[in-house]
Amino acid sequence: MSVFDNKRLPKELFQIDVDRMRKGWYSDAYFANTVMVLDALASEPGYRFTGNADIPVSEINNGNVIVEMQFFTRRKPFSVVAGVDEALAILEECTGYCDNEGNFINTYSQLEVEAVHDGTFAYYSGNPLEVQPVLKVRGRYRDFAILETPILGVLTEATRVATNVYNVMAATRGKDILFFPARFAHYKLQALHGYAYALAIQVYNHKFAKNSRASVSTDEQGIWWGAGGGGTMAHASIACFFGDTAETTLQFARNLPVDVKRVALVDFHNDCIGETLKVMLVMWDKYWEFYKTGDREEAEKYRLFGVRPDTSGNMRDVSLPPLGDKKLDCGVNPRLVLALREAIDKAWKGFELNLQAQEAAKRWCKAVKIIVTGGFNVRKINEFENLGVPVDIYGVGSSLLENSNGTGTNNDFTADIVRVKINGEWQKLCKVGRQPCDNPNLEQLQ
Repeated sequence: MSVFDNKRLPKELFQIDVDRMRKGWYSDAYFANTVMVLDALASEPGYRFTGNADIPVSEINNGNVIVEMQFFTRRKPFSVVAGVDEALAILEECTGYCDNEGNFINTYSQLEVEAVHDGTFAYYSGNPLEVQPVLKVRGRYRDFAILETPILGVLTEATRVATNVYNVMAATRGKDILFFPARFAHYKLQALHGYAYALAIQVYNHKFAKNSRASVSTDEQGIWWGAGGGGTMAHASIACFFGDTAETTLQFARNLPVDVKRVALVDFHNDCIGETLKVMLVMWDKYWEFYKTGDREEAEKYRLFGVRPDTSGNMRDVSLPPLGDKKLDCGVNPRLVLALREAIDKAWKGFELNLQAQEAAKRWCKAVKIIVTGGFNVRKINEFENLGVPVDIYGVGSSLLENSNGTGTNNDFTADIVRVKINGEWQKLCKVGRQPCDNPNLEQLQ
């Protein structure tokens, strides 16, 4: 499914709306207009180009013009490319034309196609004359003209998310990130986004010899690569237990399968440390109740995997005395996480323990992880990591979908005709500011 296994995703996975795609339903109307003109000229036997051409031409019917088109992005300094397999599936299924009876004639076999694999880096230094195309198509333009819009769309969306995820991974120094942007985009994009996320994790692990894990929150996000959604509790679940976070966690632990990690959401009362200690106490008591009798399987239900502070950005947790700059105290901040880690590690001192239980309790507490969520992006994660804040896992949401020049996440793709074929010879023809470019990672497909 990527550059790592040299395989491409099966086209059936994308569930392409083939009938409407072929008719230009998903295409900018000006491409359909162009096709109408070229179709008309192609069927007009006496038409020949008589205008002022940029290149030497004679006796040419533009309706059948054969072109070379390159697809590229200009995100500096690089992009982690994704969406190529879906772009190829669109080309394979929808290149062609309708005959006089309205039957679609597929002409994909007449194209020459070069493409990189998903997971490839495309670099850009800032010079639009020096880009790295991720896809090149050569063939009769009117057969694939209306596919430009959807192809650019799938490349842009998938590559942007993959690159954003990769940059977040770099900021975390390889710590796991939970993929939480499902609520910030249309649900039909979840599979594409989840695939781009998992691909970026794979790219990062390969480049830095890491073993970070991919974790998505919905089943749809994992459907292209065989994963399922995971998670434990929301604020709403605590409300269902009338605000008792400890009881909520205990009942989740008692009723959920043991392979679901027990993670307590601890900011419901804006008292992360107080809630954490209450949760740890009830979970430990249950854990030790079964552990000391030898029922290790039942005890594992009450092993607290982690706690998740998700403090709102306009609130200061009650456990933190205010500093001069109140904004520094708001949300999930370094002081809060440092204080939380200290409280977790020392929580065993508040348990009623005999000597036999003390060492086990210390280990149990030390193993509890801190998972932070709420407004995390590359900038904020870098701040935490540079300060050595003891975060184990980051949950990241909307920033993974950003597409802004202001944040350097703009990943829009462009397609340009850069050559035309005249009398069997390729000649350069493109708008000012563009030129044919190459990419050593392009693979000839046909």
